[in-house]
Amino acid sequence: MPMRVAFGSDHAGFALKEILKAEVAQRGHDVCDVGTDSPERSVDYPDFGAAVGRAVAGGEVDLGVCTCGSGIGIAMAANKIAGVRAAVVHDVTTAALARRHNHANVVCLGGRVVGSAVAVEALVAFLSSPEELGRHDVRIAKLANLDREPVYDSGGTP
Repeated sequence: MPMRVAFGSDHAGFALKEILKAEVAQRGHDVCDVGTDSPERSVDYPDFGAAVGRAVAGGEVDLGVCTCGSGIGIAMAANKIAGVRAAVVHDVTTAALARRHNHANVVCLGGRVVGSAVAVEALVAFLSSPEELGRHDVRIAKLANLDREPVYDSGGTP
């Protein structure tokens, strides 16, 4: 069944994003690219991680794919959006487990740390791994509850 997948990257993740987009399109899924559109200009990963997160959380797409230099910064940005479970992955195993056990809805990869062949294999594993139910449900519910937790200042005051 075709999915709609959002893609976002900064300049450091642009080349990998383009490779992953092509793979997703080749597999018959719809691609929604929220940027950036070139590696030529330095841009800020939080803008694109948040854009992917908003598309996923808002139901515009089924899943998201983020790339930056390491995958870490853009994952942090995506995870700031309530309802997003973004996971930094480095291989097939971490990608499949992120989806199956953590019900990740955004996968994040580093263009400077993961080779393109491994990244494609990881993305395919992410897209094809079902969310496992049962023992993981309580943990996923706890993650969702954290989205509703008040923010406290350093003195413990909301």
